[in-house]
Amino acid sequence: MKAPAELKYSKNDEWIRVEGDVAVMGITDYAQDQLSDVVFVEIVAFEGDELGQGETCAVVESVKAAADIYMPVGGEVVAINEALADSPELINEDPFGKAWLIKIKMSDPGELDNLLDSDTYQNLERGN
Repeated sequence: MKAPAELKYSKNDEWIRVEGDVAVMGITDYAQDQLSDVVFVEIVAFEGDELGQGETCAVVESVKAAADIYMPVGGEVVAINEALADSPELINEDPFGKAWLIKIKMSDPGELDNLLDSDTYQNLERGN
């Protein structure tokens, strides 16, 4: 399982990368692997929406299951990845790159302290 060290992670398998005062988020390599072949991505947040940490921002569906995706930090949605509507397979192909879901202007950067570093995330107990 890949978990780049420069990212922060939620226990729900979302990742976040901070770029100045904006955070980019998506789902982890582990999450996409568990879902298997992703066939549909619906981002339920819109640019300008204010969402809190833990609120649902997207739904990812695969041949195996559907999963809600949650905000790792709260803030204003400043961009959504429109490419995923036509190319949901990007989630499987490049979960930490082209398959980012949304960009957030964080309302409280201190919420990052609630997230996990790469080592802690990779050592989570998983109920598989």
